[in-house]
Amino acid sequence: MKTAVVLGGGVGGVVAATRLRTLLPDSRIVLVEREPFHLFQPSLLWLAVGWRRPDDIRRPIERLKRKGIEVVTADVTAIDAETRKVTAGGNIFSADAIVVALGADLAPDSIPGLALSGHNLYTIEGASAISSALETIRSGRIVVLTAAPAYKCPAAPYEAAMLIDGALRKRGVRSAVDIAMFAAEPGPMGVAGPAVSLAVRQMVESKGVTYHPGHQVASVDPGARRLVFANGVTADFDLLVYVPPHRAPAVVREAHLTNEAGWIPVDRGTLETKFPAVYAIGDVTTIPLTMGKPLPKAGVFAHAQADVVAANIAHAWTGSGTRRVFDGNGQCFIETGDGRAGMGYGDFYGEPVPQVKMRGPSRLGHWAKVFFEKRWLARF
Repeated sequence: MKTAVVLGGGVGGVVAATRLRTLLPDSRIVLVEREPFHLFQPSLLWLAVGWRRPDDIRRPIERLKRKGIEVVTADVTAIDAETRKVTAGGNIFSADAIVVALGADLAPDSIPGLALSGHNLYTIEGASAISSALETIRSGRIVVLTAAPAYKCPAAPYEAAMLIDGALRKRGVRSAVDIAMFAAEPGPMGVAGPAVSLAVRQMVESKGVTYHPGHQVASVDPGARRLVFANGVTADFDLLVYVPPHRAPAVVREAHLTNEAGWIPVDRGTLETKFPAVYAIGDVTTIPLTMGKPLPKAGVFAHAQADVVAANIAHAWTGSGTRRVFDGNGQCFIETGDGRAGMGYGDFYGEPVPQVKMRGPSRLGHWAKVFFEKRWLARF
């Protein structure tokens, strides 16, 4: 019996494990995830504005056992990529193939004062705290901050600014609350091209949100509630909503899987690492595009990559099916806070630049996102 070990229970890990289980019914499929729940991260935005509760957007990871997947709830403490051995929960798992889907660690503590001053949009705890704060705020200034120019779900902070605007309008207090966005990047979703970037910026600014691109935060003063940027600019706030810097988990760095930038380089088509039968998918990877920027970190890509890797492992082990290649196509909903959502979509592997288009906001777009959320969670 061959064994495939999948590390991480996010979108990529769950898809890889379930697809491997289907394609390889006689093999052992092990999923290692440190958290007891699988979190549908796109819905953190709705949690932040009170449209969801925590239990609405997560499911017990143990439920994957019903599909015949061996679930290990533990930290991955060591990866030996050469011998394909994984240590987790005090046990060593020997694998014929490893799929690394550990995602990106959030590192708010890398910016002095950031964690003490605001709420992390990318965690359940942070999104819940944002929701509570929005229920009581009546006046003042809300700042939405991206603390580094590269982060997963590139549309999310821009969606957050528009959703916050919508929530405050619904409460009738928007006129007394200023919303400002300070972004480390030079523009929204830059990898999608100037037309899409401009369209998203215009969406945000049409909501009365003041946008300040190219502002790299250096520190935050919790007592004064003040942001200090590397260019010398300062900004005060009453409520701070932030996207923290990201980094690869220490265990993959210690396994010598990462490059000098700290992420796992992979073959852009097969997602293979430099080690045979060791693959990496999703946010933990780096895939350079011709334009010079990396492929965005997004669940849609992790999902597609997981399908490719599972199919190729099954083909290698059984000879059935055909080898597949990840083609760089993807799409992203963009919520505008008024019951509408747009979508950016296209070929991110396009030459000489990604061929990405923008579909304008509509109510149908919003309900398509709701349907996608319900369908995803129903899989558990």
